[in-house]
Amino acid sequence: MSDEFQGRIELDVRDSVADWKPYEPPKAPDDAPNVLVILYDDTGMASWSPYGGRIDMPTMDRLAENGLTYTQWHTTALCSPTRSTFLTGRNHHLNGMGNIMEGTNGFPGLSGHIPAECATIGQVLQQNGYSTFWVGKDHNVPEEDISAGGSKEQWPLSQGFDRFYGFLGGETNNWYPDLVEDNHFIEQPYLPEDGYHLSRDLADQTIRLLRDQNASNPSKPWYTWFCPGANHAPHHAPQEYIDKYKGAFDDGYDAYRSWVLERMIERGVLPSDTELTPLNPMPEDQANVADFVKPWEELSEEEKRLFSRMAEVFAGFSEYTDAQIGRLIDYLEETGQLDNTLIFYCADNGASGEGSPDGSVNENKFFNGFPDDLAENLSKIDVLGGPETYNHYPTGWAAAFSSPFQMFKRYSQFSGGTCDPMVIHWPAGIKAKGEIRHQYHHSVDVVATVLDVIGIEMPEVFRGIEQRPLDGVSMKYSFDAEPDGPTQKSVQYYAMLGTRGIWKDGWKAAAIHAPLTGHGRFDEDRWELYHTDEDRSESKDLAADYPEKLRELVTAWNEQAEKNNVLPLDDRSARDQLTIERPQAEPPRNRYIYYPDTTPVPESVAVNVRGRSFKIIANVEIEADAQGVIFAHGSRFGGHALFIKDNRLNYVYNFLGIPPEQTYTSGKLEPGKHSLGMEFNRLKSGEHGESVGQCTLFIDELAVAEGPMRAQVGKFTLCGDGLCVGYDSADTVSTQYTNPFPFTGGTIQGVGIDVSSEQYLDFELEALGAFARE
Repeated sequence: MSDEFQGRIELDVRDSVADWKPYEPPKAPDDAPNVLVILYDDTGMASWSPYGGRIDMPTMDRLAENGLTYTQWHTTALCSPTRSTFLTGRNHHLNGMGNIMEGTNGFPGLSGHIPAECATIGQVLQQNGYSTFWVGKDHNVPEEDISAGGSKEQWPLSQGFDRFYGFLGGETNNWYPDLVEDNHFIEQPYLPEDGYHLSRDLADQTIRLLRDQNASNPSKPWYTWFCPGANHAPHHAPQEYIDKYKGAFDDGYDAYRSWVLERMIERGVLPSDTELTPLNPMPEDQANVADFVKPWEELSEEEKRLFSRMAEVFAGFSEYTDAQIGRLIDYLEETGQLDNTLIFYCADNGASGEGSPDGSVNENKFFNGFPDDLAENLSKIDVLGGPETYNHYPTGWAAAFSSPFQMFKRYSQFSGGTCDPMVIHWPAGIKAKGEIRHQYHHSVDVVATVLDVIGIEMPEVFRGIEQRPLDGVSMKYSFDAEPDGPTQKSVQYYAMLGTRGIWKDGWKAAAIHAPLTGHGRFDEDRWELYHTDEDRSESKDLAADYPEKLRELVTAWNEQAEKNNVLPLDDRSARDQLTIERPQAEPPRNRYIYYPDTTPVPESVAVNVRGRSFKIIANVEIEADAQGVIFAHGSRFGGHALFIKDNRLNYVYNFLGIPPEQTYTSGKLEPGKHSLGMEFNRLKSGEHGESVGQCTLFIDELAVAEGPMRAQVGKFTLCGDGLCVGYDSADTVSTQYTNPFPFTGGTIQGVGIDVSSEQYLDFELEALGAFARE
């Protein structure tokens, strides 16, 4: 190397060293507050005590007395879409979330994937020195990615959160939840008989995360998103919380609506001239029969007793979860963090009407398009809220808890679907205490508010990608505004499951169209007009009086739809939307092989046996004392299992949890190597679309039991209760064994499932070859 070249290198190095600066980690602005966002599910504004409701919420009351209660805060009318707006501050269709994740259809506004142009609040705060935690429900991960081997791109840790503990789907069993910690699935830490309930566990884990933060980085602010399973079905609660409400709802949902409206007016939540809307406002040619409300006075005494008990369970679930949140608030106070923690306590959409007019002991019937049965519901009245049920109240309580507005969850054109509770608490930054705010706002405004309070902006470019501007408007101005002061928001569109509406400068236009009907013909929809500044309950249609104003708003909706990727509209039934085929990372196939010692395979990526013939075969070697689960998928509320008990092979198909379990049992098994399995031959559709056919149980090539069988065409569950080999995780498929009933006294080589049209014996030969190769 020449002296001249060496000198040039040394000069370059000295120049580089002179310009070098040590790495400095991101730092939040001085005195930046912590942020805690508490987001309940499926809760109308008339439910809770701060708004005059009959459900006691001591923690929320405490925060409201020292903070602000908002009366015109709105959501999208459905879970995933609202939650996406909390994540990004952009409208839900721009996030690809025009529907729940299980109903996405691939169009840009319904892709189910948050685009890189919509950076999340977690990502932005991470780059500004915040720790970020997400606890509880997610429901913004594409179905095909909810698996151990799926892409983690849309999981919380990739969306800007340092830690995650909760569940990824739209709901979960609160006694036997489908849990994820960070980027992997886990089993629940203990069982219901030992005191487990999801709400308690989530509060425990949140306090643990914050304690860890305080131990290692006490000067660093944090952002925590706390999303309990409450108040989404299943409505599960400890018995003492349910019993507290015994008799509290005996007057019925009709009476509750009038009672709660008076309380809301007394508290200043609603103007004194607010009127109740009709209980069944949809015209007959548009109404969804599953959303009909039975008038209380027309119910039998048994129906009244059942429906009242279902409301008691819901109330107990809500208050129990509030009590767990109270433990978290107590921790913040004890550690001196409460005063400078900005808290949002709210819900993601109106009360849920997914319980049908009769209520349900298994909400999954709604998603299968299968009617509830009053006699079955009554038989479970004494165990409602416990592990034996997956319960949901009837539509009457959805309407009551969304009073005084029309309809409930899914109806985005009415405030019954979108007007939700919101309390904001921040002693260090809000002078007003115990006051009400009537400014009109929306869930898309929360991100803008958080950034405004902290003093940072959404970047124009994030990780090299030009960002979409925020659609939300900061609510910070309202903290110290007059209760009736003007809003700084000017327009907000609504669209969900075929429903449409738009609010603009104090006026609202609503298309009269029910969700999930399959009616179509959107160009024939009639639009109503409400002056919401004067008519908060949207009870007076002014379309005939102000046709020009209506045309202005309909035009504005079309402009917003174009701008936000809203079209096309889709009002197909829940079952149709949940069961359409979606792109998968794995190519489609007719034969699946599963092996022992793997985590449960979620239904979104497991073999789909719905609405078709199928075969299951397991290659095993058993000893004289062999017993346990060979294969299980689902739970007692819908699923099937192949297991050995009392030296006999059993196959159980639990159809939507409706007793009796469909059971097929062999004679005594002989020790040795066997092929054990079953075949379902689908012959026709039943009255409600279910599969009807014949089941045959096999030991080797010999048919040992057979009989008629019906099978679901919809999912076993929206999430959780995945496919297992060698055990049954979480809630068991059959009551004939207890969790997890592991396979012992032999070995399972593998389990094959075939959904082609070939006969069982043909599949047996091929499966044996596949197992041998493995």
